[in-house]
Amino acid sequence: MDDEESLRRYGLRPIGVDLDEIRSLLREHAERERRAQGEGDTELMKLCCVQLFNSGDIDDALLVWSAKEASFDTGCSIDIELLLGHGLDATKAHLSAHPEPSAAAALDRLRELEVDGEFEGFSVEKRSAFYDRYYDGY
Repeated sequence: MDDEESLRRYGLRPIGVDLDEIRSLLREHAERERRAQGEGDTELMKLCCVQLFNSGDIDDALLVWSAKEASFDTGCSIDIELLLGHGLDATKAHLSAHPEPSAAAALDRLRELEVDGEFEGFSVEKRSAFYDRYYDGY
């Protein structure tokens, strides 16, 4: 499956069992990308992250972070804001309570960017609307 097929099948706001399929796709492609840069479909991975962002499930933040960290290419193509589908404060609180070392790394990065003003004016609704425009006519 590529990003165009995923967009046709699930849209930008999937629900229910479709979210589980998207999570599986993202895990699969992130693992491929970790094995060798270019093996994973980074455009599909980005779309999966947008779909998960739009679902607003705070538990997806670490999955998105894992995908972002899979390679240099995914680090560039998957926006850090895609961790924030439940909002900045809620995501920071979730990550600070999570025992995984990757949660601490993601939290550190979010805090650095927050200090730099990266999230000024951020809202889930605005970011979601941005991706609506990005994928319009895709």
